Amino acid sequence: MASRGYEPAGVTLDRIGTALDMLDIRYLSDGDGNLLAMWERHAVLFTMEGPEDEILVIRARPHATVAFEFADRAYRAVNEWNHLHRFAKAYVGDPTLRGELPIYAETQVPLRAGAHDALVVELVDCGAAVATAFVEWLHSEAALL
Repeated sequence: MASRGYEPAGVTLDRIGTALDMLDIRYLSDGDGNLLAMWERHAVLFTMEGPEDEILVIRARPHATVAFEFADRAYRAVNEWNHLHRFAKAYVGDPTLRGELPIYAETQVPLRAGAHDALVVELVDCGAAVATAFVEWLHSEAALL
């Protein structure tokens, strides 16, 4: 990674990509430089947002969606996740073109002051692990997907 001694450095998608490489997480890059890692049951988007691209966003989305008639159950499930867990917030997305509801888990970390390499790796690793736990929870305990 971009080692600068003990000084925090600006967080960029290049540094996120290096962290993903260090963690042996395969990913693709879209035309805007956003990074997308794919697992069997979900995908995780790593991007920088905010007026100065200073906010690390880790957004997980299960491949499965929820039928619109189960919207109440979906809202209750994500509310339960938010009540029980602290790292990623969960929410129900807008209906797809097929009228189904996507479910998301998202973490946003403001990093305007920069971060040490170890923290970047830890945030990426934690984001990927929580995404997997969230999707597994949706399939098992929440019985939503």
